[in-house]
Amino acid sequence: MNFRNLISFIFLLLILGLVQILLLKNLALFGVAFCFIYLIGILSLPMQIQHVSLILISFCIGLLVDVFYDTLGLHAASATFLAFLRPYWLKILKPNGGYDDSSNPTLQELGMGWFISYSLPLIFGFCLVFFIADQWGTGGFFGVLNKSLFSSIFTVVLAIIVQLLFFKRRRGI
Repeated sequence: MNFRNLISFIFLLLILGLVQILLLKNLALFGVAFCFIYLIGILSLPMQIQHVSLILISFCIGLLVDVFYDTLGLHAASATFLAFLRPYWLKILKPNGGYDDSSNPTLQELGMGWFISYSLPLIFGFCLVFFIADQWGTGGFFGVLNKSLFSSIFTVVLAIIVQLLFFKRRRGI
């Protein structure tokens, strides 16, 4: 990753973190669908990033969100789980010819269908860990599953909208 890409990813993570902390902290559709828009930053990191670096970056981002949410490590643990699963999920989704070394796992780079099949299971895993830890023993299994499913769908829909509006298109598309 060159210096320019590094600066753009840091800026992306900073903006998404600020939007999460300042605008989406108290947003819940119908009391069950929460949005975790900062996950776009973790999901759009380059495919060739080292696994340990990805986990450390995700942990730090989650911990930063935890500081402002007062959630005692829930975001850090869930984001770390997402970062742990991401390389294995990318291997499962790997096309026959493999990935282009310069591509990032974004909507503009790889298309709508691929992005949904990439992001939805990972975000669902994040939400499942988050809500199991958050509501351990009080929410019940179906309450946790309900919040995880609807929060995942809400987050993926907003991630698609954000990428369509603000991410630049790849040349030649």
